[in-house]
Amino acid sequence: MKQDSHDLFSPASPARSVPVLVPMPAATPYSYSLPDGMVAPPGSVVQVPLGPRKVVGVVWDGGENAVDARKLRPVEKIFDCPPLDPSMRRFIDWVASYTLSPPGLVARMALRAPAAFDPEPMVEGLRFCGHEPDKLTPARRKVLEMAADGLSWTKSGLAHAAGVSTSVIDGMVKQGVFEQVFLPPPPLVAPPDPDYAPHRLAGRQMDAAEIAVDAVKARDFSVALIDGVTGSGKTEVYFEAIAECLRQGRQALILLPEIALTTAFLDRFHERFGAKPAEWHSDLATRTREKVWRQAATGEIRVVAGARSALFLPFENLGLIIVDEEHDPAFKQEDRVFYNARDMAVVRGRLAKVPVVLVSATPSVESQVNSQQGRYTRIHLPTRFADAAMPDLHLIDMRRHPPERGGFLSPVLLRAVGKTIERQQQALLFLNRRGYAPLTLCRVCGHRFQCPQCSSWLVEHRFRGQIQCHQCGYAEPTPQACPECGTLDHLVACGPGVERIAEEVERHFPDARTLVLSSDLGGVKRLRLELEAVARGEADIVIGTQLVAKGHNFPLMTLVGIVDADVGLANGDPRAAERTFQLLSQVTGRAGRTGLKSHGLLQTYQPQHPVMQAIVSGDADAFYEREIVEREKAILPPFGRLVSIIVSADSRAEAETHARQLRQAAPQASGISILGPAEAPLAMIRGRHRFRLLVHGRRGSDMQGFVRAMLDNGPKERRSIQVQVDVDPQSFL
Repeated sequence: MKQDSHDLFSPASPARSVPVLVPMPAATPYSYSLPDGMVAPPGSVVQVPLGPRKVVGVVWDGGENAVDARKLRPVEKIFDCPPLDPSMRRFIDWVASYTLSPPGLVARMALRAPAAFDPEPMVEGLRFCGHEPDKLTPARRKVLEMAADGLSWTKSGLAHAAGVSTSVIDGMVKQGVFEQVFLPPPPLVAPPDPDYAPHRLAGRQMDAAEIAVDAVKARDFSVALIDGVTGSGKTEVYFEAIAECLRQGRQALILLPEIALTTAFLDRFHERFGAKPAEWHSDLATRTREKVWRQAATGEIRVVAGARSALFLPFENLGLIIVDEEHDPAFKQEDRVFYNARDMAVVRGRLAKVPVVLVSATPSVESQVNSQQGRYTRIHLPTRFADAAMPDLHLIDMRRHPPERGGFLSPVLLRAVGKTIERQQQALLFLNRRGYAPLTLCRVCGHRFQCPQCSSWLVEHRFRGQIQCHQCGYAEPTPQACPECGTLDHLVACGPGVERIAEEVERHFPDARTLVLSSDLGGVKRLRLELEAVARGEADIVIGTQLVAKGHNFPLMTLVGIVDADVGLANGDPRAAERTFQLLSQVTGRAGRTGLKSHGLLQTYQPQHPVMQAIVSGDADAFYEREIVEREKAILPPFGRLVSIIVSADSRAEAETHARQLRQAAPQASGISILGPAEAPLAMIRGRHRFRLLVHGRRGSDMQGFVRAMLDNGPKERRSIQVQVDVDPQSFL
């Protein structure tokens, strides 16, 4: 029977309830009543009362609650924005279940732009009325020529297009030449044109692009891995997939590590498509982030290039996901909700039925295994674009060619730097240690400067005159005397950081233009400017940390020197060899990208180590084969699964007791074992003591069910105790 619309608003209509997921760590949605006449289907973004506050939430799936709606607090407002579609809601639920996180905290990542939930205000504009001004000056004639077609303009836009000042427009408005109209707010970025400037691909690049384009044409879920050496044209290949996505009228998401620094990528995108993509990262102004969120949700923005959090943007019509540098550890979030954006991108693609393209010169072992087992389509690019040569790589055995006393650069590397500068080319010296020195101690009593809140040494930053903790940010002025024995001028810096290498370089090459690139030396804007200066050739020697390995293109860079190639191998991380291979391969790949003859020199005390041999031989396949065999033997990812549980408390005894009780509460399960509890390698951070449990299981094990049962049966968390669960951990500190 058809119901009259009047009945929907009738006081006699029964009150209804809806589940609302609110952005807080609650296990399930809360129930709210819907006032008469309010319609809020699943996915609607609403405002609801929560205690004394008003918060934003999302109407969730599940229908009405058994609780009498008249006893519930009402939904106060439905925002005028597109609802989260079913695939996005399933994605939030999936991430919450997989990472063992409260669904509300996952939903919070999709609702991080509250001012974007209502439409942007209309913009005042002008439209030509049809009659001319009293006096027709040359400037006014230019304005009329632009506005004669009757289209609407903003005042500033019309003045700019006509090449006149806004005062000319104001005068014409006063004479009634224009009428006021209201225009929709302009898009944040211009729409990219898929046919603006296609690249001329050849050979393997063309074949690779066809595979990627065909995946987009299929309009279904698939995963492709573009595995190509640095400079092989991987970006140009996936640009063609984006172009096909745009031709279909759909949206594309590009995930990039350190997107805030990669201006070169944005420029390359602009050259190909005639417009830049919208950016999404934490350094954007709040207003800009809100515009990106809104215009992604309405479909006005066609392409977003963003950091890992861009994965939670509510796209209106997503058609393609790209994960560039898919191996990069920056894709792992280790705060509140612990997730790997690469893996979750594959999940989102599956739920939304869109293709996913993973891209890397040094793919993760997990992605390599997935491509070998047929889960991913492998697209291999073994040579550089236009047949540019890869750098010649050589090891410097530091036992045979040690640096001079007090130095850290071998004479072999110094001679190579000198020859590079003589040719008016650039040299890059890479060391993945910020600051001046990783440790400061007293020569007299042996006192070591340690963070008062963490179990880590204070790093000297000589440029800033501070010693600083890289875990919690604690800093103090660099002392002149030892606080333990009081001796003056007997403090010694142990080991090198990039600032100390810069000091050594300036001693050997006083006339060279030297630049230090490190994330702690200025903000994003300054780093962008410095990277652009390097690309223009305005520095002779660059000393940098891992941020220089993030896909930058330095045309004059022909020498890369790795100051300490062994640094990443000196810990118990099961991914140490893989990470070292990836980082060193990426860094040495910065050399010779424009075809100039180039070299890479790696200083090492372990020249026979398999990682070093794999890098200099260029035999990546042999390295991966060996690494995969070792992982399979040890049942480590991707052949096994790990879950890290960190218990932290104000006292060591509390943390240890709680961790032991958790272990005792673990259920019996075949194929799953628990290691620990033991003190975490970083046993204290920010004044909190830390113990770690490591759950290890086979690939098909129900790790989430096991850990969930352990947490449910174990001791309840108190305010002084926190338990962090990290499924598929990347860090073991």
